[in-house]
Amino acid sequence: MSRSKALQYYILSRLLLAPIMLWFITTLVFLLLRATPGDPVDAIYGARASAAAKEELRRQLGLDLPLGLQYLNYMGDLLRLDLGTSLTSRGQTVWQIIGQYFPATVELTVFSMLVALGIGITIGTLAASRPNSPLDAGGRLFGILTYSIPAFWAGMLMQLVFAVQLGWFPLGTRFSISAIPPNGPTGLYILDSLLNGNINQFLISLHHLALPCFTLGILLSGIFERIVRVNLKQTLKADYVEAARARGIPERRILIAHALKNALIPVITILGLTFAALLGGAVLTEVTFSWPGLGNRLYEAITLRDYPTVQGVVVFFAAIVAIASIAIDILNAYVDPRIRY
Repeated sequence: MSRSKALQYYILSRLLLAPIMLWFITTLVFLLLRATPGDPVDAIYGARASAAAKEELRRQLGLDLPLGLQYLNYMGDLLRLDLGTSLTSRGQTVWQIIGQYFPATVELTVFSMLVALGIGITIGTLAASRPNSPLDAGGRLFGILTYSIPAFWAGMLMQLVFAVQLGWFPLGTRFSISAIPPNGPTGLYILDSLLNGNINQFLISLHHLALPCFTLGILLSGIFERIVRVNLKQTLKADYVEAARARGIPERRILIAHALKNALIPVITILGLTFAALLGGAVLTEVTFSWPGLGNRLYEAITLRDYPTVQGVVVFFAAIVAIASIAIDILNAYVDPRIRY
C-alpha cells in the first residue's frame, strides 16, 4: 500500500473514532455530574426556598425525569448540536457562553504558546550548539526547573510579586474597567484593537495579557527546550552535517539553515499536544490567573451544578482536542516522510 493511501485510511479511521470518543466523554460527564453530591435547584434557589417551588423548578428543568430519559433527551439535543441552556445564567444558551468566553481562552493559549516557543527554541538551540559547556548545563537546568514547577504555584507567586507587591501588572481582569474594550469580529482583544487601529486599546490589552501569558509561556518553554536540545544534538552528528562542514560551510549557517529545521520536526507533535492540553486544562490555568475565559466559566458552572453548561463546555473542549490531534497527525505525515501508518 502506498504512503498516501495508508495516510488516507489512517485519517478516515481517526475521523470515525472521534464521534465514539466524544460519545464516551459525554456519557461519562453526564453520569459523573449526577453521581456527585449537590442539587442544581438548591444552587439556584438556595436553602430558603419552599419545597413546592424547588419541585416546580425541578420539573421545569426536566430533573424529575428518570435518569435514562434525561440521558436520551440530552443525547438527542446533542445530535442536533443543541448544547442546552444554562441553569444559572438567566436563559443564556451554552453556545452563547462559549462564544462569550472562548476568545479569552484562545488569546491566552496562543500568546502563551508563542512565548514558550520563542524561549524554548532559543535556549535549546544555544545549549545544543555548545555541548558539555556551562551553557548546555544551564539549558538543562532551565528545562528541568520549568517542567517541574507546578503552574498554580508559579502563577500565584508571579501574581503576588509583580501584581500585588510591585504593581507592574493588573490582576484578574482582561481589560481595564475604566476604558472601553475593543469591539471586533474575533473577540480577541489584541487582534480586534489592531483591526480597529486603536493603539491605546492594543497596549491596554497587551498589558493585561502579559503576566499570565509570560508565566505560562516560561513554564511551558522547558518542554520545547528539552526537545530541541536533544534532537539538535543528534542532528549535528548526522552525516550530512559533517559533509557540510567538510565543504567549508560556516557553523552558524549549518546550525540554523540545515540542522535546526530537521530538529524542529518533533516540536510539531509536542506543539499540538501542548496546545490541546492548554485548552483542555484551561480550568486550572484560568482559575490560577483569575483569567475570565471559558475554563474559569466552567469552574463556576461546576460549583453551581449547572449541568448543561458543564456538559456542553466539556464536549466542546473534547471536540477541539480531537480535531487538533488529527490535524497534527496529518501535518506530521506531510512534514516528515519517514512516518508510516
